[in-house]
Amino acid sequence: MPLWFEPLERLVEAGGSVLVMIALVAMVLFSLALERVWYFRITYRRARRALIERWAARQDHLSWSALTLREAWARELIGRLRRPLPWLKLLVALCPLLGLLGTVTGMIAVFDSLAMTDTSQARAMADGVARATLPTLTGMAVAVVGLLFTSRLEQIIRREDQRLHDRLARAVEDTDA
Repeated sequence: MPLWFEPLERLVEAGGSVLVMIALVAMVLFSLALERVWYFRITYRRARRALIERWAARQDHLSWSALTLREAWARELIGRLRRPLPWLKLLVALCPLLGLLGTVTGMIAVFDSLAMTDTSQARAMADGVARATLPTLTGMAVAVVGLLFTSRLEQIIRREDQRLHDRLARAVEDTDA
């Protein structure tokens, strides 16, 4: 095996199969996070510009139907920005639970090995407890980072919703001037 793979192999050996599951969930979580950053910086900004141009090109800006249409367009655009939030929240909530699963299965293995050897070696038990708590630590660390990203994304969405409405109103003022 390559030399760079050895620390990763030792980490998986120390944490068990649950650590691999947490790593897979973390990869999906951070892939979704990177996709949202890319979407916001490229696709969303283009769509927002196109929406503002489409709104400014309309003749009617003041009627009830025009304002309803503007609100529907804005809600659709913001909805596309908000679309993966439930998945991100689910993955963030899943990480600590997987960590807890790793701890419980690790502790069962520790107690099982202590029962089989019929000796109460404090060192073996301490090593087993340390190995069992590694998935919890990993799950919590991934969840904290994911939670920070999710809350920041929600803040960006709220800000963009307000900015979009402001820009749509300004686009009408600029065409009327």
